[in-house]
Amino acid sequence: MANDSYLPIFVLLIGALGFAVAPLALAWLWAKKFSPAKPGQSKNAVYECGLEAKGDAWVQFSPGYYLYAIIFLVFDVEVVFLLPFATAFTHFGIGECLSMLTFLLLLIEGLAWAWQKNVLTWS
Repeated sequence: MANDSYLPIFVLLIGALGFAVAPLALAWLWAKKFSPAKPGQSKNAVYECGLEAKGDAWVQFSPGYYLYAIIFLVFDVEVVFLLPFATAFTHFGIGECLSMLTFLLLLIEGLAWAWQKNVLTWS
């Protein structure tokens, strides 16, 4: 009886693998059957927006962009934690309110640190 309870899981696993592998296999077969390989200099050339590539594609970014993005993500995730607290505020006791106050104080400390280090100034 215990082995029969896993049968639906195995059937769904086989079905999921089939849905993942079948399109890939059909695309590979289609490419082998109907798309002959025609390598050449023009086919292997870099093509983007109808223009020839000029220069190196590597562009060096300032670390300030990344710091600005990380600060944005930290304070964006803050909303995810504050929203449930705000919606259920009336059901909380003093312990929950103190823990949320600690959380907010840590975030304010992080904002003050970022402001002191001039991470938020766009130069």
